Amino acid sequence: MPDPNPNCFDVLIAGAGFAGSLTALVLHRAGLKVCLVEREKHPRFAIGESSTPVADMILRSLSEKYDLPWLIDFSRYGSWQQAHPEVVCGIKRGFSFFKHVPHREFFTDSGHDNELLVAASSSDTLSDTNWLRADVDAFLVNKVREAGIDYHDLTTIESGAFEKTWRFGIRRDGRESFVEAAFYVDATGGGGLLQQLTGAGVSSAAFHTHSFTLFSHFRNVPRWTDQLRRAGIGVQDFPYDPDFSALHQILDEGWLWMLRFNNERISMGFVLENSDARFDPVPTEKIWDDLLSRYPSLRVLFQGAEIVEPPGRILRSGRLQRMLTPCTGRGWVALPHSAGFVDPMFSSGIALTLSGVEKIADALSEHRQNMKALQESLESYEKGLTESLRLMDCLVAGCYLTMPHFGLFRAWSMLYFAATISHEQRRLRGDAPGYFLNADDPQIREMIYSSFGELRRILQQPIGEDVNRRFTDMIREKIAPYNTARLLDPSLANMYRHTVAVL
Repeated sequence: MPDPNPNCFDVLIAGAGFAGSLTALVLHRAGLKVCLVEREKHPRFAIGESSTPVADMILRSLSEKYDLPWLIDFSRYGSWQQAHPEVVCGIKRGFSFFKHVPHREFFTDSGHDNELLVAASSSDTLSDTNWLRADVDAFLVNKVREAGIDYHDLTTIESGAFEKTWRFGIRRDGRESFVEAAFYVDATGGGGLLQQLTGAGVSSAAFHTHSFTLFSHFRNVPRWTDQLRRAGIGVQDFPYDPDFSALHQILDEGWLWMLRFNNERISMGFVLENSDARFDPVPTEKIWDDLLSRYPSLRVLFQGAEIVEPPGRILRSGRLQRMLTPCTGRGWVALPHSAGFVDPMFSSGIALTLSGVEKIADALSEHRQNMKALQESLESYEKGLTESLRLMDCLVAGCYLTMPHFGLFRAWSMLYFAATISHEQRRLRGDAPGYFLNADDPQIREMIYSSFGELRRILQQPIGEDVNRRFTDMIREKIAPYNTARLLDPSLANMYRHTVAVL
């Protein structure tokens, strides 16, 4: 039967990345009439990202709650490969960190003093994944089409006004038309459209972290484990192959990420601290070349590397940190990746975004007929997102402060893993998910914020072994209530074999 109101919807979503498409799918399953608008066309380039156990838990929950049985396959590497090997991904067994000293080949010792490996899963089959976003996003858009959801690509929103409902002016193929919707969800990943439509503001002023990135996709990049072996550095103690992980090469100025995919493409990018704006006037290529000249083991990695299409060149971001204020209002809400961002240090982007999809979908499906209850639920979402970004900012800022002192970095990073363990356990118990990283837990907040104050205090003095030891002892004591993985156990020599409960 023809739709009597083909241009009227319950929800319009702008942005068909994985979050926008998944939100459209779950709201459609909840019985809402949805329109999804995308200004580009899939497949399109998006930088590689990696999932975490929390992200996998949310995928499984959404799959069950909204009757999307195929979605569960993407929650583990093994089931992903069995069900959809054509959607390219990579194995992510955990987080790997290797500290480089300027103008020296990478070196370490039998105690793995310049290494830190934290396994998040017990096997390749059960592991998290590195997402080739172009493939994942295109797959989900096809699922949107299969579901019969109204989807319009190569379409821009030119205007929008809200009275009792939204009326959007859109442009496609040079033609203008309009769409009406009771509610608007922004999944564009920026905030610019929301500024235009609602007057919301975007600012970086509240963040401690001050970083930007240079990045691309490459091929013909040798495996880091092979390079270690050629240098005579033992890898037999590693709990997993670090090339199958979120691999972090830690520098004094920042770090280099390496996310490898099954098709041997690899996502790589430098993320650099820039609070003194020293990199602002320097051309992108010079920054890249200078870093490779400064760190000889990284220079070897890139000797035969080729940039692949897309994007075909090294891209450069502005400052990564941003927060939209407000991130919800009368008749609208921004998904987390539109509302704010800190830094890719701990691969939090997919999990935080999925936690927002979960909360927004629940609010819209449960309160669609009660605007007061809906607005209260979304205001709670905004408060939680703001507190979660604040907590993540503190954790990441501490990482940049400690990068020149890897002993401090190893200890500091355990605060993130302790908070993650706490949040995972909360979900596994079946408790309400609350804020991301348990940012609504006063003890978690006090643990991290007080440690940050202590870190800044000790960095005012020379850093020696005694300072490292005292700081490590302090962090060990603070994380003790959450430490089910023997974090900072000296006998493990910075090699942690499994930090998450079996999913």
